Amino acid sequence: MTIQTTNIDAPRHNWRRVTRHPAFMEYRRLAFLVALVNAAVFITGLQSGRWFDGQSFALNAIADMALINLSMGILIRQQRVVNALFWLATRIPTSWPLWMRWGAGKVFHFGGLHSGGTVAGTIWFGFLLVAMVMNRVNGSTVPSDLTIGASTAMVLLMTLMVISALGPIRAKFHNTFEGIHRFVGWTVLALFWVQTVSITRDMGHNLTESPAFWMLCLITLSIASPWLTMKRVNVEITKPSNHVVIAKFDYGDTPFAGSSNSISHTPFGQYHAFANIPTPGESGYRLAISRAGDWTGDFINNPPEHVWVKGITTSGVARIEELFTKVVYVGTGSGIGPILPHLLKGKVPNRLIWSTRSPRATYGDAIVDEIESHTESPVIWDTDAQGKPDLSTLALQAVRESGAEAVIVISNQKLTRKVVHDMESLGIPAYGAIWDS
Repeated sequence: MTIQTTNIDAPRHNWRRVTRHPAFMEYRRLAFLVALVNAAVFITGLQSGRWFDGQSFALNAIADMALINLSMGILIRQQRVVNALFWLATRIPTSWPLWMRWGAGKVFHFGGLHSGGTVAGTIWFGFLLVAMVMNRVNGSTVPSDLTIGASTAMVLLMTLMVISALGPIRAKFHNTFEGIHRFVGWTVLALFWVQTVSITRDMGHNLTESPAFWMLCLITLSIASPWLTMKRVNVEITKPSNHVVIAKFDYGDTPFAGSSNSISHTPFGQYHAFANIPTPGESGYRLAISRAGDWTGDFINNPPEHVWVKGITTSGVARIEELFTKVVYVGTGSGIGPILPHLLKGKVPNRLIWSTRSPRATYGDAIVDEIESHTESPVIWDTDAQGKPDLSTLALQAVRESGAEAVIVISNQKLTRKVVHDMESLGIPAYGAIWDS
């Protein structure tokens, strides 16, 4: 392939360079929308006296807003909800206008509702706590000390969760973030039950007649469901190199292309999600696990005979290929894992650009042979022999040569954002992970 280096540089000052910048990605737009709606509701409530009637705070109304936001933030990340969102988005036929399919393909940015809802819910719970204390200061006997105590602990722990989830902190202390989200999250859920039962008793209401009770039941089931499906399974490890292993599973689950499963060494240890590689006509699936940290390094150095699998098979970014007549896949290193099942399935015509060091020596002949036999004119770029390529230029050239409608990028964060931004600046739909988990 002849590389033309001027294609990407020419239109750098068009308006899409700004509107499609990662700082304005759909994830952040959704989070901002949640904040805007909550601000409007709060201001309207202040003007109408909904939150404070001049004598006391309306605890029920404030609690409803806290519950609505927190419920949205939690339920939108539930695996069955995620699969339903992807299913709905990919029902759009390829005959529809490209701009509509472009937008539908951004379905995986739903995490903006998660972050926006949980942050807003935390703020509303803080407001509720202040309202409770003020009512008590003004002479009310409601709520009880137990309700205020549980609410205080909830707000403090939820604030800790929000702080730990901030981008720079989460990236630097990711294992700590995961631990806080899991164990502190469970503690908050338990305190939420204590608060709900206590405040219902304070008000003299019947627990089962409270909408908050039933919503809390739904939230609890949502959080518990992945753990209820947890299972210990056999794994067969093939080690083509010291950089990567291929883990093969066959325990009765054959996932769909564009999905992932989470695995761990122990039932309540660190879970890591990897893209499933099902092979058409065969049961089970494979995972490509490359060395990218302590957990994966230990997995490669000490291949296990069994692992734990949690939750259900969940849709991932690449599933949105179904919205387009033809796509270009751009992958680096083990990013070939999420791409390979789509090549094998062959449902959507595609072109592939895969940049990696010594592909056959690192990933094995079998993987490379599968790639070469299941896609049209793949560009397999050996970085050891050829250096690092300009992936944006290669992607653009592949789009123009093949007539592809979209680009799907599976790489590290920096490269993914660059290629997606470059493509969308040129009016080409492009997609890649947004690192929101």
